[in-house]
Amino acid sequence: MKKLWLFLVLVLLGALIVGCSADDTGTKEEGAAEPAVAGEVEKQEPEEEAKEEGLSGEITVWAHPFTGDQEIEGAMWKEIIASYEDQTGVKVNFEQIPWANRDQKVLTALAANNGPDVFYVIPDQMPQYADAGMLLALDPYLEGFDIDDFVDTALVSTTWKDELYGLPILQEAYTYIYNVDVIKAIGEDPEKLPATWSEFEQWAQKAKDKGFYATSFQGGGSMNGTLYPFLWQAGGNVVTDSNEVLINNEAGVEAFTFIKKMYDEGWIPADSITAMEHDAIWDSGKMLAVQGSGISVSRLLNNQLFDFVIAPPMKNKEQLTYGTTGMFVAPINTDNPAAAAEFIKIMTNTENQKKFNTVTQYIPTRESAKDIFGDQKYLSQLAGYTQYALPGVIHPEGRTIMPLIQAELQAMLEGKKTPQEAADAAAASVQAKMK
Repeated sequence: MKKLWLFLVLVLLGALIVGCSADDTGTKEEGAAEPAVAGEVEKQEPEEEAKEEGLSGEITVWAHPFTGDQEIEGAMWKEIIASYEDQTGVKVNFEQIPWANRDQKVLTALAANNGPDVFYVIPDQMPQYADAGMLLALDPYLEGFDIDDFVDTALVSTTWKDELYGLPILQEAYTYIYNVDVIKAIGEDPEKLPATWSEFEQWAQKAKDKGFYATSFQGGGSMNGTLYPFLWQAGGNVVTDSNEVLINNEAGVEAFTFIKKMYDEGWIPADSITAMEHDAIWDSGKMLAVQGSGISVSRLLNNQLFDFVIAPPMKNKEQLTYGTTGMFVAPINTDNPAAAAEFIKIMTNTENQKKFNTVTQYIPTRESAKDIFGDQKYLSQLAGYTQYALPGVIHPEGRTIMPLIQAELQAMLEGKKTPQEAADAAAASVQAKMK
């Protein structure tokens, strides 16, 4: 059994190394610092009457830096870990690991059987680990647990083939942020923003006629920020967990066609085929809107570039968008599974979600914790949109198929293929990868 485990880990490690360049963004805040101190969090003596029955020993927890202020973040972790130790009597050894090469570090440690008992993952990691039989299924440990308080979309990325392998701690919701000056320049009302594709098209053409770009399209970046939101809004998907490829059905072709129209009409910049960002155009006030999240809002507020408004996620057949989810999981070979599962439950309870997300400025995945943004206009608005935010393609090959789809999308924008041809070629490449 140990040899089989080692084989699975090494195979997965090889696959992750090959595919990590496709979408290795994680959920790290822009400019987040490396950990100032890594190691054990100071233990506080638990109160005897608060200990969970049947739990003992110790666990090791790995997480990443989520902010640039390690003093404040470290204090947060001490509080959260103390709450767990007080309730369980289980000692926590906490280590903060860098975002860089995180897959290799986790998998190498697990293969050597000296990895963490709990660690943090993002949506494209979870199904790879789960499909390889490397994660502890949490369902047996959730009797009486309030799972209904979690936002439904937050649980999408924690589930693989009807088994729950993690509990989510944070979410994002990407949607269009509009420049108010440009809205007024094209004769529209900032209080009546486009809600559908057709309404957006009307605004986009008016922006073009007035010398503005309608939006940014980062063709060199992740599919999560380019094709996928339009694909979901069209009612489509890339692939199911049973390997049925859907990207070239009617909905898929409709999404490819919409993107091609934006490029051909000049609503997006000419370099959109390979661009990674259009910050200079946006910052200079020459663009109507960009897809953004909480980080984008913070940047606008800090730089005081111009007045802006945030629209709900757009709708075609469905009202959906992209927003990553961060979660905690436990490996199948943990020496203390009950204690590991209990840490994940306590870590993601309402009180600790409020502590964590107040510091990190992400959106809580529990409805009961979202009131932390009650006095913050924009974050409170974005928190209401996580119900529409899908975390990407939840499949073991979700990361590795991205460059295959991206290549066909770029070929279409270059005029080498029609939307139907690009979607069909993407489907063929994805199907070959599934095999």
